[in-house]
Amino acid sequence: MKKEVVDFTKGEPMRLIIPFYIPLLLTSLLQQIYNFVDALIVGQGLGDDALAAVGNMGSIFFLIVGFSFGLANGFGVLVAHSFGAKDYAELRIRIASIVQLACVLAVVLTSLSLFFLKDILIFLRTDEVIIKDSLAYGYIVFAGLFSSISYNVCASILRALGDSKTPLKAIIVASILNLSLDSFFIFVLHMGVWSVAIATVFSQIVSTFICFNRLRQISIIKLTKSDFQNEKHVYIDLIKNGVPMAFMNSITAIGCMVVQYFVNGYGVNYTSAYAACSKYLNLFMNPACTAGHAMSAFTSQNFGAKKYKRIKDGLKVCLSISFITYLTLGMAMVFAPRFLANILLDGNKSISLAAEFLPICGATIIAVDCLFVFRSGVQAMGNPMIPMWSGVLEMVLRISTIAYFMSRVGFRATAYAEVAAWTGALLINMVAFAVILSKNLSKSKAYDLDNISVEGNIVVSKEG
Repeated sequence: MKKEVVDFTKGEPMRLIIPFYIPLLLTSLLQQIYNFVDALIVGQGLGDDALAAVGNMGSIFFLIVGFSFGLANGFGVLVAHSFGAKDYAELRIRIASIVQLACVLAVVLTSLSLFFLKDILIFLRTDEVIIKDSLAYGYIVFAGLFSSISYNVCASILRALGDSKTPLKAIIVASILNLSLDSFFIFVLHMGVWSVAIATVFSQIVSTFICFNRLRQISIIKLTKSDFQNEKHVYIDLIKNGVPMAFMNSITAIGCMVVQYFVNGYGVNYTSAYAACSKYLNLFMNPACTAGHAMSAFTSQNFGAKKYKRIKDGLKVCLSISFITYLTLGMAMVFAPRFLANILLDGNKSISLAAEFLPICGATIIAVDCLFVFRSGVQAMGNPMIPMWSGVLEMVLRISTIAYFMSRVGFRATAYAEVAAWTGALLINMVAFAVILSKNLSKSKAYDLDNISVEGNIVVSKEG
């Protein structure tokens, strides 16, 4: 077993989490930076309308890919449980079942997304000026959905096994390739938005191959024919843990799509401003989101090993990361909103709108930073339903806020909707984390007391 596969159940939590977190963060940042630079290339090379067309696809893409990402993360939790418990036979069976489920998922999601894409764009009141480019981009990206799903599954399994370096290598290669192709297609060949989609799909295929090749090298998960034994309870366990997490991402995406619906109704300037703000929001919340992934891997392995006290120590480390990123990135949104808006946008109207959004979300982004950590902890302790219901609350708060405030305060309502959604979901997951961890700690203490006896001045385990 190579050293990149890390056992989180032994050793100082901070010394384990930080080396795992840094490559994970670099991976996520590269993905976000790629998205950011990609938007810059599209905006500067093809104009604000083209940027609006690609940005308009963001919430739809998150609905589909977010579902597969949540499912993959749910699968990864159970992989980490088996790895933490050192049950390698169960580990291999679960991975074999994940491969089969991922293939089915890819076929179903690709078919649905291609069939309903135009109807969804029309439902979202997409402006006629950008709908052609949105369709051109969307059809190609969704036709290549298998590559995105494959990468998410492979990366999730690697993270569950403590390997955060291979996904980093994959994203470095894919990002360089993607941005090079984007620049070549747009600035040299003068191709349209659809060429950006081709570059995206091709780079995802490359990143998938790199992660898959690494998985093949890990001895404890080398699959044989007997691992594909199609045990019904394995599929049920994976689906029970994966679907709520996938559904959580999807209902969050639906909330974002409704916000997009309201934004699109005000014209292309609003759509462009919202696309730019979304890019910044995703980029600046990324370090805390990554802390959530680290929390998930650390908690999952220790939960599988029944080492509940270590979960609390992991929480402290991951929350510290979230607070540090808030003090830096959140304040950048507060104090330099117009500077940030000018980087992505050309039109004065769009820049002014974005400058209203950024300070509000920058001041309150600590809520979503902490949400990532607590929610990941709850999911990793085998309770995916609570984060799912918190996702429902997010959707309700986001939709009700935008519906009430949009006609009253304009574009600022999009920021209020984010803040309301973050705060409500955070409260639910904080309480749930405390209750679940407390119950497991109590069970652990009771178990320890039941299995010791005192003989003279010596404490002796009843288990021998």
